[in-house]
Amino acid sequence: MSRRNLSLAAVFAAFATSATAQATDGPGPNLVIEVAGAANGTIVIDLLPEVAPLHVAQITTLAAQGAYDNVVFHRVIDGFMAQTGDVRYGKAGGDLSYAGTGDSDLPNIPAEFSNDLSFQRGVVGMARAADPDSANSQFFIMFAPGEFLDGQYTIVGNVISGMDVVDAIQRGEPPGTPDVMTRVSVQQ
Repeated sequence: MSRRNLSLAAVFAAFATSATAQATDGPGPNLVIEVAGAANGTIVIDLLPEVAPLHVAQITTLAAQGAYDNVVFHRVIDGFMAQTGDVRYGKAGGDLSYAGTGDSDLPNIPAEFSNDLSFQRGVVGMARAADPDSANSQFFIMFAPGEFLDGQYTIVGNVISGMDVVDAIQRGEPPGTPDVMTRVSVQQ
């Protein structure tokens, strides 16, 4: 295991042991998500290009294009995770009946599973269809540990700030009044 992987494993283990702890900021880039609705505030995610370079490149490209702006959290399961990122059918103010089934105009991404990291509270993973190589634009943030996802979904980052905002996201599949990512940007 490389020194960087050991460091990442230690970070994940440290914040997994506490419901209120958050990971520390790594080399980034960081995804900054401004949220409005029942949850109000900013979520900052430290992306992990050394773990999932293709996925991080896709997320940062979509954020730079403004594709994630005004996209709702369309699937939020209490005690599990909050999912968002449907840039095709998940825009606030539109017909959300297909939210969660869309993607972007960019190609799907092959899986980049990590053997060194585990789905813990605050970990961010890429959503996909049945095909492991079908991730595109949607991602989810874990409310609680979900090791059963390990080796099945690509880990792309972890929340370093704003876990209280994540915890406040309206629950539902879909939520009655979904929270919205009003603006998503990338900081290097």
